[in-house]
Amino acid sequence: MTPADGEDVRAALAELNRALGPQTARDWTALAGSLEWDCRTTAAHIAHDLLAYAGQVAARPTDGYLPFDLVVRPDAGPTEVLATVAACGGLLATALDAADPALRAWHFGPCDPTGFAALGVAEILLHTHDVTRGLGVAWQPPPALATTVLARLFPDAPAGPPPQVLLWTTGRAELDGRPRPTSWIYRARVDTCAGA
Repeated sequence: MTPADGEDVRAALAELNRALGPQTARDWTALAGSLEWDCRTTAAHIAHDLLAYAGQVAARPTDGYLPFDLVVRPDAGPTEVLATVAACGGLLATALDAADPALRAWHFGPCDPTGFAALGVAEILLHTHDVTRGLGVAWQPPPALATTVLARLFPDAPAGPPPQVLLWTTGRAELDGRPRPTSWIYRARVDTCAGA
């Protein structure tokens, strides 16, 4: 399995745009899946997290997240929010492309570029799923990207179809009669990932 990188972030963004781009005329005030956020807020959250990850990769802080937050203007519609997601994802992908593989930055401990790439892909895929559910659009994460996220962030995940397993590990779907997890954590830290 090739570790996650900037190209995976770009591929996840392309998938988000395929799924959500044609839906911008719909009601984005609907709740996003099982979340307490509406679809617009959820999409803005994706942008926020991608920018935060890009900042971590660029600045390499060792003890916390940088003290900034992305604010998407309240009057921004779905098209503008998706453009913001694309911009923030592009910043993350570019930061990852330029990062030394030995780089470490804080994400609840030391995290390497592959961890930040997997985190970005996970946020895009999972919240795209949430938004599509809120908009009534059938969509599943692509198997290859789901496999990449599972390998890096959920190395102990059970066997099964990668999209379904990814959704199950984050409490979004059923899996072979197993109870849905009610809590979960990304294993992005270098000292907690598989093989570390």
